[in-house]
Amino acid sequence: MMITRSKLEVTMTIGRQRYLQILISVTLLYAVFLFFEFPVISRRIHPPGGSGAAAALTVPLDSEEETVVKSAPVRPNKQSYRLSQSAAPRHHHPGLLNRHFSSMVSGLVFNPAQNAATGNFSELHRSARDAWEVGLKLFEELRSGKASDTPKENRTKETCPHSIMLNGEGFKNGGRVMFLPCGLTLGSHITLVAKPYRAHAEYDPKIATLKEGDESLMVSQFMMELQGLKTVDGEDPPRILHLNPRLKGDWSGRPVIEQNTCYRMQWGTAQRCEGWKSRADEETVDGQVKCEKWIHDDDSHSEETKATWWLNRLIGRKKEVSIEWPYPFVEEKLFVLTLSAGLEGYHVNVDGRHVTSFPYRTSFVLEDATGLSLNGDLDVHSIFAASLPAFHPSFAPQRSLELLPKWQAPPLPDGPVEIFIGILSAGNHFAERMAVRKSWMESARKSPNIVARFFVALHGRKDVNVELKKESEYFGDIVVVPYADSYDLVVLKTVAICEYGFRTVKARYIMKCDDDTFVRIDSVMKEIKKVPVNKSLYVGNINYYHKPLRYGKWAVTYEEWPEEDYPPYANGPGYVVSSDIAKFIVSEFEKHALRLFKMEDVSMGMWVEQFNSSRPVEYVHSPKFCQFGCIDDYYTAHYQSPRQMLCMWGKLQEGKSECCNM
Repeated sequence: MMITRSKLEVTMTIGRQRYLQILISVTLLYAVFLFFEFPVISRRIHPPGGSGAAAALTVPLDSEEETVVKSAPVRPNKQSYRLSQSAAPRHHHPGLLNRHFSSMVSGLVFNPAQNAATGNFSELHRSARDAWEVGLKLFEELRSGKASDTPKENRTKETCPHSIMLNGEGFKNGGRVMFLPCGLTLGSHITLVAKPYRAHAEYDPKIATLKEGDESLMVSQFMMELQGLKTVDGEDPPRILHLNPRLKGDWSGRPVIEQNTCYRMQWGTAQRCEGWKSRADEETVDGQVKCEKWIHDDDSHSEETKATWWLNRLIGRKKEVSIEWPYPFVEEKLFVLTLSAGLEGYHVNVDGRHVTSFPYRTSFVLEDATGLSLNGDLDVHSIFAASLPAFHPSFAPQRSLELLPKWQAPPLPDGPVEIFIGILSAGNHFAERMAVRKSWMESARKSPNIVARFFVALHGRKDVNVELKKESEYFGDIVVVPYADSYDLVVLKTVAICEYGFRTVKARYIMKCDDDTFVRIDSVMKEIKKVPVNKSLYVGNINYYHKPLRYGKWAVTYEEWPEEDYPPYANGPGYVVSSDIAKFIVSEFEKHALRLFKMEDVSMGMWVEQFNSSRPVEYVHSPKFCQFGCIDDYYTAHYQSPRQMLCMWGKLQEGKSECCNM
């Protein structure tokens, strides 16, 4: 019994030893497998050229820049887009740092001293010199971080009151403008109590032409305007609603009410109410007609003749009772006007009666109506605005920006690309840029042969520049042109687009568009491909034999443009030039031989014509590069609001190149 128990213990001991040996062997084999399968681990433990644990600790992980050089998968690169060099990582690859830094700031250099020396120094050059000097100071503050150090209590903080009231004297002292800090919202209404002045003689009436022999015209009219934010210096604020009652002096000879909009200094089609009620088949606004009927001060409503009266009596026809109202405004008579914001448009009531309604138009939103202006022959007694919004999205860019990695721009390709798209934008156009990122710009992010960037000058408000810097650092798709933004100097951004396109991106074609332009990139490329690769080209909606306006608000003086005609030029919202033309423009600019003109699209036509004198240029015209609004099967569509951008992108994803009229 004892012998059997001893044999059993020996057998169990041998079994444990063999099991332990097998376990050790498996562990060693697994370790060998790891070393051969993942050699990077062995390099971390035994680095070449060193030994021991101390050497192992000195080997850092690969930096993000190094992984980019090794063609690692693209990922958000926050550090490389920072403006401040002090904020950059310590171990930069020199060439990569310069490339990323140059992708953030335009390489354009403006040297006014040499322009003055060569005699090529116009008023526009002086404006550019001043804007460049101011812009460099703003940029240096932004780059050094000084602009970010402004105390919060000193920053302009917009409050959003629920209602605002001004008497006549307070309105006059405020420059005849009521400031609506956060715009309007659905249900907002403004009540005006005022009295039109008696008609006065006007020797240069803008609303009628003087008859032969007349020296003056009796005029009584006033303008009530809802105005938007002033985007850049030198550009008038948009007229979101222009309401112009003309009691006397209109070219028609009747009292009328004219309504219109003006966006980016371009007036739309006027809606005129001349006393006749809108047609039954005409679209309504929230169920209200656009124009109500009123009695004219002429013989159109003269008494019926006695013969007609007796005839109606004989045949037994009953007289229809119709209610007709007089024109709602009378000289030197007090009125109460209420302007309200509905779902589909604005509604105007005078003395409790509906008079006219005006539908909302493209590119305008209620929040943008941040000012009420009253001008003309009007004695204002009081103004009351109520049911105003609680906040304005433009004062809080974070409400417009979606900080998601999928909207970030990938790093610039190492090699040349097919097309570069430069998008003109203003500093405070946060919502417009975000809409472009979320719509057609997605095509550029997904293609290695397409690059798109926003070109922005510096805003007059430092807080806007600070927010712009944050936006640029995150998305990596903004190029700053360091001058103080001005409407007359947009041409500098166009030159900067050319410089960036051929020098930094090395693109075969350079396209310029605006941040309210929707671009079908594939259709634009098909149009470009119609021209052989070795030819110079200029593609867009080209104007021929256009003449400069010599009179009026948009007049061009003979000093600015001495010729009678403009050269052929493509409309500014969207056009394409070949890289050789872009290179020529930048070369002439750097030699201080480039002629600058305040209308950037005409400037491009002028430069292309100059280039065409030495090398033939293929001009390609297509009306599908839309100047005003949108047409179906468009290449580009202009004046598109952020909502329309997203709507059009949704349709395009379904294979429909259709407009979105909202």
